[in-house]
Amino acid sequence: MKLNITSLVLSGAVLFSAFAFAPDGGKTNAGGPPTKFIDPANMDLSVKPGDDFFEYANGTWLKENPIPAKETRWGSFNILRQENTDKLLKLLTEVSNTSGQPKGSLKQRVGDLYASGMDSLTIEKLGYTPIKPELARIQKINDLNGVINEMVYERVNGEGSPLFGFFVGADSKHPTKNIVQFGQGGTSLPDRDNYLKDDARTKKIQDAYKHYIVTLFTLTGTSDADAQKNAETIFDIETKLAKAQMSRVAMRDPNKTYNRFAVTDFNKTTPHLNWAQLMPQMSVTGQDTVLVAQPDFFATADALLAATPVADWKTYLQWNILKGSAGALSSPFVKANFEFSSTLSGQKVQTPRNERMSGMVDGSVGELLGQLYVEKYFTPAAKQYMVNLVNNLKETLGERIQHLDWMSEATKEKALKKLAAFFVKIGYPDKWQTYTGLEIVRSDYAGNLRRISKWRYNFSISQLGKPVDKTRWGMTPPTVNASYSPNYNGITFPAGILQFPFFDFGADDAVNYGGIGAVIGHEMTHGFDDEGRQFDGDGTLRDWWTKDDADKFKMRADQVVAQYNAFTVVDTLHVNGKLTLGENLADLGGLNVAYAAFKKTKQGQSNEKIDGFTPDQRFFLSWAQVWRSEQRPEAAAQRILTDPHSPEQYRCNAPIQNMDAWYAAFNIQPGDKNYKKPEDRIKVW
Repeated sequence: MKLNITSLVLSGAVLFSAFAFAPDGGKTNAGGPPTKFIDPANMDLSVKPGDDFFEYANGTWLKENPIPAKETRWGSFNILRQENTDKLLKLLTEVSNTSGQPKGSLKQRVGDLYASGMDSLTIEKLGYTPIKPELARIQKINDLNGVINEMVYERVNGEGSPLFGFFVGADSKHPTKNIVQFGQGGTSLPDRDNYLKDDARTKKIQDAYKHYIVTLFTLTGTSDADAQKNAETIFDIETKLAKAQMSRVAMRDPNKTYNRFAVTDFNKTTPHLNWAQLMPQMSVTGQDTVLVAQPDFFATADALLAATPVADWKTYLQWNILKGSAGALSSPFVKANFEFSSTLSGQKVQTPRNERMSGMVDGSVGELLGQLYVEKYFTPAAKQYMVNLVNNLKETLGERIQHLDWMSEATKEKALKKLAAFFVKIGYPDKWQTYTGLEIVRSDYAGNLRRISKWRYNFSISQLGKPVDKTRWGMTPPTVNASYSPNYNGITFPAGILQFPFFDFGADDAVNYGGIGAVIGHEMTHGFDDEGRQFDGDGTLRDWWTKDDADKFKMRADQVVAQYNAFTVVDTLHVNGKLTLGENLADLGGLNVAYAAFKKTKQGQSNEKIDGFTPDQRFFLSWAQVWRSEQRPEAAAQRILTDPHSPEQYRCNAPIQNMDAWYAAFNIQPGDKNYKKPEDRIKVW
């Protein structure tokens, strides 16, 4: 559960800024003129705030800042990521150009990994040589057992994850214990609907996908006719797997995806996949119980294994190698990969190689690169500020829970107990991951990626038999994002998000509470959204609600679903209120908590204007500029299928429609397009 979505563009991080205090509500930089935290020049004052607050707050900026060709959308998050990528590139360039680093050291591995990805001459010379052994190995398969063994081999050796998902993680009903977990998989397109719908937009994606398959196979010497047949074979197999998959909305119910099996019983559902034999091949020993998120999918996949010719599975497995490696091979493969992804995203030109490699290093050995980042760009003062702010927001959320008029005292007591147990991670890990045993070779980009994948797999397996480590991070320190984990009952705020427009030491409280304060409140509220509320303070999937309180919550949640279902994104496509419910509840709750905390501050209790705006107006304008963004229609349409976050304009506009303080701050009146009657305003947390 994250504040922001994962974009098709490589994400990076940003530099934490500590500007001098500016008495006029702006920030001063190197003695130059102040930059206003809330700048009227970015607003469209011709729009009534009650008609479209997003446009009112951001309209001029949006008109003057078109989406760059290498981006799928452009706004506050993207700008921060770009600034951060620039800083990471300085670090990477320096460390990769420094010779004589001890083998296995932090700087050797970070520098050589980046250098290997930037060595385009070697990569071009190799063509698809790095995957020739894998393709040849698959070609030798002659029976179903060979197919199944290959699927296991690829997973264990960092070559892909064909057919199904597999990982080791916390048991939701025993959250201190790690357990083997299986989930649906086997498809390449982002969502099952990309296979199952037949509208013009979907057909375009399907045609582009088949063309992509044909292109990659022909680049390895396959005839065009055979490549066309391969594309149909692969699409047919993946479509059958897609039909068996649960929808994203269905998977939002953690009880539906919690299915505990003895290995012997799981075997009975998949007669061709003998897990008692396969798990030791997957380096898993001594485990008699597993979790299976979608048992019906595995029954279908098993039947499909037997019903599909071995030759077709060989084609499918070769495709698994090709699609997983395309971005690491020579330019014809990379170009084909981008051409296909641009159909999904609308991106006009490919992200520059150095930026892609920066994202690769951050995503591969992020806690090595993160140490360099934190040393140079993150201050202890920023971490302490966040600790204080988190405690403030936590106290405020507790007060709001105590005063809820729809929740019983019995459930309130347990909710407060859960809130008190929140596990908070700020800035960077207290104990860094060292990636012990991971070898990085400067001249072997494809091999490095394979070794990284294999190391991650082995590390995951190594957690079996060990207690769950809540101190581990799921995001790297430079990441511009934040998250909540229901199993950990923990919230995480990486260093990368702790800068303007979310936070700045020089900003007034209204700006910081409307920015990072709302982010903190958002992540805290995830502990009480439609999914998070089903986990208790220990992170256990356990019902702690009275039936009456649960019914009252669901009634309010259904109102949020209906509100967002009404929003149109692209032509006839609407926001999926059920898919986005958790994030929408977190936005609504987070903003309310942040506002209540802001009203405790000296500025929050005053009416002194800065740059012509009252404190309350600045609070809501700060919230709006966090979501300042526009996106390409292709990306917007794809996000409707896959993203649990609503589009940014609705993340801005929808929560405030339910807040009386916004109406008072901007004198919103009946007749304004976003006006809701007081009795229709949704109150949850």
